[in-house]
Amino acid sequence: MSTHSPTSPARGARSAGTPRRSGFARLGPLPWIGPAVLLILLVVVWPVVEMVRTSFLRISISGFVRGPAGFGKYEKLFDESSLSSVLLATVVWTLVVVAVTMVVSLALAQLFNQRFPGRRVTRWALIAPWAASVVMTAIGFKWMLNQTAGVLNTAMTDLGLIDGPKDWLGEPSTAWPWMMFVAVFVSLPFTTYTLLAGLQTVPEEVYEAARVDGTGTWQTYWRITLPLLRPAFLVGVVINLINVFNSFPVIWSMTHGGPASDTATTTVFMYQLKDSDIGESAAMSVVNFALVVIMVVAFLKAGRWNEEES
Repeated sequence: MSTHSPTSPARGARSAGTPRRSGFARLGPLPWIGPAVLLILLVVVWPVVEMVRTSFLRISISGFVRGPAGFGKYEKLFDESSLSSVLLATVVWTLVVVAVTMVVSLALAQLFNQRFPGRRVTRWALIAPWAASVVMTAIGFKWMLNQTAGVLNTAMTDLGLIDGPKDWLGEPSTAWPWMMFVAVFVSLPFTTYTLLAGLQTVPEEVYEAARVDGTGTWQTYWRITLPLLRPAFLVGVVINLINVFNSFPVIWSMTHGGPASDTATTTVFMYQLKDSDIGESAAMSVVNFALVVIMVVAFLKAGRWNEEES
């Protein structure tokens, strides 16, 4: 009497045809993404955790922990008389710089997407502000705007445009426009090349079809070019929002946020607070981080909603 295992033939065939996975293969993509995940944990997650933890501690100026502070540092932060003006300045700074950067970048990308003599040279020239250090660029403009030896004051005085040298960075009313100009100047290369890359992905056949249908130039631009440019435009805006909101080198190099905190954004204000209270500075960092997350999520949701509506 012979006994047959109900699954022995099929299982035997399946086992013979399927090679066993080694221990390394069982890990799947983990060995490949593991280093990146570890880097993110060390460079992003751990500093954020430490930042939040520090905001709940009493720390001396010399760096010694004196015990827990609860929400005391946040209460002290929101009691700062200059916080409201700094927050308002940060909103205006971010919106103006990002808006001007995107508009100018769109025009430059459209220009560089055309064929004209010297196009390669002008494209290379645009990379210069990106290749140079932001601090170096900001300091260069600071020297140019210097009250006593600045090129701008000398030229404008010689031309009779002003009666005498002006302290362009000494007054918030003139310091803010100049810092915004520098911020736009150093932001243009990235956004311009991002939009230029987006323009060059638009198929030429789409424009040919539009011309056959008799669509005008502006109609083609609004109905074809801009909608197809939307992903690149979204990337440019999001990256710029984060960079400009967190911008420190331009403002610190040109005015140090002064006088007092009249030309400070929340990032610069956070750095100013560290000289008097490290815990309060950490609390400002947490608020900054939360504002960035809220701002980016809100913008992405708005962008997705518009896409669904269209």
